[in-house]
Amino acid sequence: MYAQGTESLIKQAREINEEELVKFYGRISKLLLNKDYGNETVDSLQRLHLIVSATKYARRLPSDLLEKLQALLCSPGSSEQLQVLSSSILRESLPLSVAKLPIKDLQDSRTTSYVASVILAQAKSKAQLAELSHHLLKAVETRQPDVQVCRHTLPILSAAIRSSPDVLMEDHVNLVNRKLVDWLRYASNQQGASMSTGGFFMGPRARQPAPMNEVDGAVAGDFFTVLCVGQSYTEDQWMNMYAFSVLRKWLRTYDIEENSGSGVDDRSEVDGSVMSMVSATSSSSRLLPPKERLREKAFEYCQRLVEQSDRKAVRKADTELQKACLVEAVTIMNIICKEDPSFVYRAFPCIKALYSRLSGDLAFSRVLLPIAQFYLNHSETAAVDSETVFRQLFSSFPAELFNESMLAFEFVQFCRTNMAVLRESMPLYGQSFPNLLKFLAWNSPALVSEYVELLPSLLTPSTAVELLHSLLDLPCLAAVLDLQLRSASCAASEKALWDSGGSKAASSLDAFRQPYYRGMFLYILRPEAGTGDTIDRLRMLHDVLADMVESPRVVQCAQTVPVLLHVYFHTVAQFADDKLINQLVLVLLERSSLLMDIKNYQTEVQRVFSSHLLALCKLHPSLIMEQSRELLDMAGSTVNIYQKEELYTHVVWAIGEYLSLSHDARCTVEHITSSFETLEAVLFEITQVRHSASAPRFSPRLVTVLMTTLAKLASRSQDLIPRVSLFLSKMHSFACSAPVVACYSEEDREAIVTRAHELINLLKLPNVAQFVLTPSASGGTPRWHRDANASLPFAMRALSGLLPKHNTFLSG
Repeated sequence: MYAQGTESLIKQAREINEEELVKFYGRISKLLLNKDYGNETVDSLQRLHLIVSATKYARRLPSDLLEKLQALLCSPGSSEQLQVLSSSILRESLPLSVAKLPIKDLQDSRTTSYVASVILAQAKSKAQLAELSHHLLKAVETRQPDVQVCRHTLPILSAAIRSSPDVLMEDHVNLVNRKLVDWLRYASNQQGASMSTGGFFMGPRARQPAPMNEVDGAVAGDFFTVLCVGQSYTEDQWMNMYAFSVLRKWLRTYDIEENSGSGVDDRSEVDGSVMSMVSATSSSSRLLPPKERLREKAFEYCQRLVEQSDRKAVRKADTELQKACLVEAVTIMNIICKEDPSFVYRAFPCIKALYSRLSGDLAFSRVLLPIAQFYLNHSETAAVDSETVFRQLFSSFPAELFNESMLAFEFVQFCRTNMAVLRESMPLYGQSFPNLLKFLAWNSPALVSEYVELLPSLLTPSTAVELLHSLLDLPCLAAVLDLQLRSASCAASEKALWDSGGSKAASSLDAFRQPYYRGMFLYILRPEAGTGDTIDRLRMLHDVLADMVESPRVVQCAQTVPVLLHVYFHTVAQFADDKLINQLVLVLLERSSLLMDIKNYQTEVQRVFSSHLLALCKLHPSLIMEQSRELLDMAGSTVNIYQKEELYTHVVWAIGEYLSLSHDARCTVEHITSSFETLEAVLFEITQVRHSASAPRFSPRLVTVLMTTLAKLASRSQDLIPRVSLFLSKMHSFACSAPVVACYSEEDREAIVTRAHELINLLKLPNVAQFVLTPSASGGTPRWHRDANASLPFAMRALSGLLPKHNTFLSG
């Protein structure tokens, strides 16, 4: 959120009227025309930038002002502050002709970078980006007077190819490949020259260049990399660092074999080994084409980084740099091996040694993700077992590092990228969903969109029920993870004495430390599925965690559950069989009243249950018969009306819709009568009119659904029609009673009475009532307009034939 003063300025910028804006444009044009570049001009340009960027639509600036801003941007004599402001304004405004920007005439790197940022933002065609890219490549190829031109050019070129990778021709790609090889492999190993003062009576003198050092202070013995440190750097060393920073993007974009489907993948292991030995020598690598030579040098560079990472850094900053370089190096080696499998046999010894060194140190956890990616991609090619790597990945990481937000995001991204492969070839992945949900429980709602995509890959018929329970217990998991961290951070002297007798704990933190509750908490924190769908002490767990229900983390976690439940049910509906659907319905009925008592949480979950209960009934209508006892137990209790009316209403509707012989041959008159009597007793109880009765705490919709369901059941067992008709005739008295008049609107009361009259009139014709209230199972996809044997089309044709004659008769 913005500060109050900032929000006020943004609001003023958005609401400025056109007349004031025209005057403001004119004042800036006059200042730029007079070349008055003082504080007033800077202030005016800052205000103009706020105006053009405060709205999501680009503002249209006058053409004369645009020309002056372009001239200010392209002038080498302009200060950097003015160039920054003019480029920022031009990026946000309309109209702008990119062709008018003199990119070819620019010489200094600073101006080129600012002009390029405008072109990248405003370019509408490949041709406009191509001109920029060709100019940048020309600057790379020829030695410019400005020695820093390549340092500015390479990031801009990287941004250009990100927008349009096909702007570079093959010759251009080869040129960059050659330059990247030179920058990566042949940078100087001496520190840059620095000026020092020899004393008070001596002038500045050039210090003799010193060799570069490793991160542990030793003299660098091999070629220069980003992990070589010194007091100052030469230009080619800077280009080495810049080249490494864009290498991954470049290889992913342009290092792709044209015949990857038939050429590279079909080479035998022997051929790959021979190619590896040939390309390993520097003399043979010089004979390779530019693309293959870049692969070779990039691979050597990454191997050198892996070796350098084994050194103990003197400075903490260098330790973090080692981790970042390892992530990049392993990722680049993975890209190279995917394009040329012959490198796999050279890479795996290095990667295996790296994993053995880092696997016991969770401080390097972010490095282990690209290592796992490497194993996932290439372990089969090299016949290497990867189970140990992924067992650590799916067990240790979520259990011990769930509170590392950056690792959580990268871990979930890894799973999203590879979820198809993990689901098919890694059984441990699906079994580890209790652990994977820890990242979501702690970091929601930041990761909810990622888990919306990830959740279907975790769903299998064998774990569907347990996963549903785990989603419903996600707020409990967030609370227990919080308790786990707090308990670990408390000093031993501050911990309360454990009560082995199981007396009531004073707080959730005390309960977490008591052996009596340990099994309950260990189940919530379980690392893998398979220890049981849920526990029988959920209500106790909710009571213990009662002081956590207002925790912001727990509340935010609860808000993500309905979203994930929708994804869950949409996915499970695609493969669920009758047995699984029956199990899920039982879970819905049981867990609808066994949820953590968080504000609005139960209501939102019950709303999701309601909508998907109907979908499950449509998939498997026989579940109404198979689960009739459980459904009637719920429908027969008026307590459920007041605690979960939404779900109760849908259960009643499902009973009326699917409890019929047309949906299940096992349905008998006894079943229909039993359901009728249960619902009749409920409707009678809630519609009793007493002078002392309080206002109804249920919606009119529930009353109409109960009436309609009773009428449906009566139409299938006609002996019940007199009973329901008598009951419906009393609904007018209910609608006109004082408590109902005080609570319901006139429209609601009229809807109740109207529905009662409609049902009474319909039940007077039992055969018609059965046809209307109990449509056939194929009624969802009627084809009456095509079926010549049905009576309805014949009646419609006869009616349509009579109407024109009737109209003619009347007009006559």
